Amino acid sequence: MIKSIIKGSGSYLPEKVLTNHDIAKMVDTSHEWIFERTGITQRHIASDNQFTSDLAYEAALKAIESSGIHANELDLILLATSTPDQVFPSTAVKVQHMIGAKESAAFDLHAVCSGFVYGLTTANAFIKTGEYKKILVIGAETYSRIINWKDRSTCILFGDGAGAFILEAAESTDDNLSAGILKTRIKSDGQYADKLYCNGSSSSNDEDDRYIQMNGREVYKHAVEKQTSIVNSVLLSSGLTIDKIDWFVPHQANLRILDATAKKLNFPKEKIIITVGEHANTSSASIPIAMDCAIKDGKIKRGDVIMLVSFGSGFTWGATILRY
Repeated sequence: MIKSIIKGSGSYLPEKVLTNHDIAKMVDTSHEWIFERTGITQRHIASDNQFTSDLAYEAALKAIESSGIHANELDLILLATSTPDQVFPSTAVKVQHMIGAKESAAFDLHAVCSGFVYGLTTANAFIKTGEYKKILVIGAETYSRIINWKDRSTCILFGDGAGAFILEAAESTDDNLSAGILKTRIKSDGQYADKLYCNGSSSSNDEDDRYIQMNGREVYKHAVEKQTSIVNSVLLSSGLTIDKIDWFVPHQANLRILDATAKKLNFPKEKIIITVGEHANTSSASIPIAMDCAIKDGKIKRGDVIMLVSFGSGFTWGATILRY
């Protein structure tokens, strides 16, 4: 049996920090109002000359360094993003050139906030078939470029950042006791596409549609329901129970969603990795950033069983169980 193990991780957050107090000077809101509804206190914002590829590059370098794998050893680079540098070429090929990974293939993957779990699922499939042995998976976003900073319902929620894992193929004889991805599952339902979307400049003449449009009530309801359902589904298929999970690393969208999902799963809050307060919602970057921070802080240790779960526009959602 071939498994995908995490050889290294890395993350990057832009230097500029925008606090709730800063936002309160831009729109009719307050730190207390934002924090009470989201759990967010601040977010990182890319500088004018920083693009998604730049953030992805920094996270990739750190993942490469921690893995001990040279960039030229990589077989594939998957970049999950919904804010690419340009329509084409893919941002992944730009990152490939920046890190000097001349021998790899590279492409973007677009599943919005579920992008990183979709990326891990795709990378895991390539590794399990034997097609590739070493894969860099990145989640990177510059959501500050698609936010209407006059809309207090959305501008308070998002931030910029990037996170990355390097996966490597390893021989394994046991499904759940050795390191690696144990089970992963992804889902989508396009009937809800109009509940959270951004047309951008590529497909709309409506100025408002260039920015994120969100039905917050519907997103909240479906996020809790679908994340709970897919966590239970992937647990059942893996043969594990919720008490065997050492750490829960959810997409960092909103503290209320995290709390409600954990409550429905009867999962203790002290075992949830939470970074949304300091980073806000960084979309496809939120899970790898949160996990990398927990690894660097010494919370997540080798041998721990981790549950990753995500939900995003589309709607898309997914869950991955892995032993780190």
